[in-house]
Amino acid sequence: MNGSRRSGFAAAPVDAVGETAYLSGFGNGFETEALPGALPVGRNSPRKCAYGLYAEQLSGSPFTAPRATNERSWLYRIRPTVTHWGRFHKIDAGLWRTAPCVEADMPLAPLRWDPVPLPSGSVSFLEGIRTVTTAGDAGSQAGMGAHIYLVTRSMRDEYFYNADAELLFVPQQGELRLWTEFGIIDIEPGEIAVIPRGVKLRVELHGEAAARGYLCENYGGAFTLPERGPIGANCLANPRDFLTPAAAYEDRDAPSIMTVKWGGNLWQAELRHSPLDVVAWHGNYAPYKYDLRRYSPVGPVLFDHADPSIFTVLTSPSETPGTANIDFVIFPDRWLVAENTFRPPWYHMNIMSEFMGLIYGVYDAKTGGGFVPGGFSLHNTMLPHGPDMNAFEGASNAELKPHRLEGTLAFMFETRFPQRVTRFAAEAPQFQKDYAGYGQELRKHFDPSRP
Repeated sequence: MNGSRRSGFAAAPVDAVGETAYLSGFGNGFETEALPGALPVGRNSPRKCAYGLYAEQLSGSPFTAPRATNERSWLYRIRPTVTHWGRFHKIDAGLWRTAPCVEADMPLAPLRWDPVPLPSGSVSFLEGIRTVTTAGDAGSQAGMGAHIYLVTRSMRDEYFYNADAELLFVPQQGELRLWTEFGIIDIEPGEIAVIPRGVKLRVELHGEAAARGYLCENYGGAFTLPERGPIGANCLANPRDFLTPAAAYEDRDAPSIMTVKWGGNLWQAELRHSPLDVVAWHGNYAPYKYDLRRYSPVGPVLFDHADPSIFTVLTSPSETPGTANIDFVIFPDRWLVAENTFRPPWYHMNIMSEFMGLIYGVYDAKTGGGFVPGGFSLHNTMLPHGPDMNAFEGASNAELKPHRLEGTLAFMFETRFPQRVTRFAAEAPQFQKDYAGYGQELRKHFDPSRP
């Protein structure tokens, strides 16, 4: 379903307080305008645009990419981006790191952290990013960074875009308002938002005094919906549940700051205007949000435990078919019904590396405590992991009646690259030094006299 300016998809300038408006569908060719007639009809770049606007194209793929992967949008803005520009200077990136990054040697073992507490001082989104792991090489557009964000103040007259990567926001505590040049996105725990590389935004608190969450920086191919294969046309994440913001704009002349992440560094310049001045736009390269509680999981209905890939929400493909640059996987509310089956995830070693976080509830493979909402873990390439002792004993001896897991939402950033832990994460007081040995608590049950 494409949004149409003739169907009421218009929004007031963002200086006006009002409800956000969205267009539904994944990867659609949308069109939306905040002023009637701002979009040219039947062409992209007329000699003179309505309202004295400038036409500007934002390309998310090479011009010659196949139609199925070609991404671009046309923006009709008060000033083209180049007029916002000033003299950029490099600034301290704080605790934000970019691959390749080798800062700490960690043990060959499962790793886990308690939640990092929110700071007591004034910290914006950019100031509050803490990198936990990096993988691959941002310069070659492969791999990812796994971060947490801690926010206690809104960005005011401060703007940002990431030229290195696409950003996937996974809130865990508190609500955010993402004021993008395409429109406004509000997200809360249980929802996600994706901001394509090059899209300008301002991050504000919305509804609570502080916010904490996870952030995946995708250096590789843009996130898309996974192929369903034998599952067919339905279930998993349905395209109509993805929401892209309707056009909204700021027309504000005021001293502002623009920060750009480019080449693994942060660069900053002074502006004289707000860059969120897009009055209308059309195309398929745009930010979006999704409510994870609308995900329709599938699973075994007779016996055995399926691979976690059946819970993939979004995937960033690589040049090797079937081998993802990143899979974003969730473990939501669901029924467990398999007969004569160990129902939690099995013990395994994986060529993919797994960064896991917990948004709320309890994760069924870690019931012994220690993995709590806001915490995170890393099970790296070809290192063993699986349920803790309490989860194993409980699942091995439980009555196998249908059981509903509810009030739980865990997720995983899974990548084909090994993940390197940053110095911040290695030295954080929240690092659980005793977690590496949790497997040693498993008892020997072997009895050769009893089959």
